[in-house]
Amino acid sequence: MTDNDLGHDTPQPDHPASNGGIEAAFAAAEAEADAALKAATTVVKSLKKAQTAARQGQVRDWHAAVDAAKLGLDALENQVAAAGDAWHFDEETYLQSGGFSQELIAQAGADGLRISELDNRLYCYPALIRVLPNDRAILIDRKRDRRLRPSVLVRHLRNLQKRPPRFRPADVLASLYATYRVAVERKPERTPGAIVPLTEHYDLLTLLPGQAREYAKQEFARDIYLLDQSGETATRDGARLEFHAGAGARTARNALSVVTQQGAEKTYNGISFTPARGSGT
Repeated sequence: MTDNDLGHDTPQPDHPASNGGIEAAFAAAEAEADAALKAATTVVKSLKKAQTAARQGQVRDWHAAVDAAKLGLDALENQVAAAGDAWHFDEETYLQSGGFSQELIAQAGADGLRISELDNRLYCYPALIRVLPNDRAILIDRKRDRRLRPSVLVRHLRNLQKRPPRFRPADVLASLYATYRVAVERKPERTPGAIVPLTEHYDLLTLLPGQAREYAKQEFARDIYLLDQSGETATRDGARLEFHAGAGARTARNALSVVTQQGAEKTYNGISFTPARGSGT
């Protein structure tokens, strides 16, 4: 199997903070909110002074503090209005256009984290990311996340990489072995050890209605790669798994591609199980 470097396939924009992207929009909105909080703090301080003056019976200080609170309240109202007007970014169009994905890739690269794009999915090993423009959210391994600020997502993805993997290679191996036996049995010309296309395995795994939506083909390809990386190839009854990416991998309908941990594209075509010696299957 050969890996093709993806590094030159994805154009890298300027750093998002300098090109008017969504990171810059969030930074501007944050600044306006911070200014409103400071104005609110000024009002609170004036009211506390008025409270103290009343408690101590200081009439002049009371009037001065209340007047300061009124002025501060006018400033706060103006600042809150400015904060409300601060967000004028068309996030849905940006998410649909691919601009958000490119900005996230650039932000990650600037922070030393690798994110690659393939088949309308983003890969940040071992996470698989899908952008949901209409919902103004993303999916990270089936989990919906409404945080769209690239710098925040990059920190989150980096933390995910530090956690112990949730992937269970033994479970995936067992599922593949089960579909492999079905695929061999339903075609008389196949014998144990024959190569079965991975797309056929995927079709068997998602036979029930709605399962293809719950388990996307890109996610299946990612799981194949993780299983390959795990080195776990022996089933409970001793059959041995082998991955194949020969000439058939060039046939689009049979091939499944995934982005590796190093950011390269890796293509799988089929798998086979060699029965243990003395086994009839």
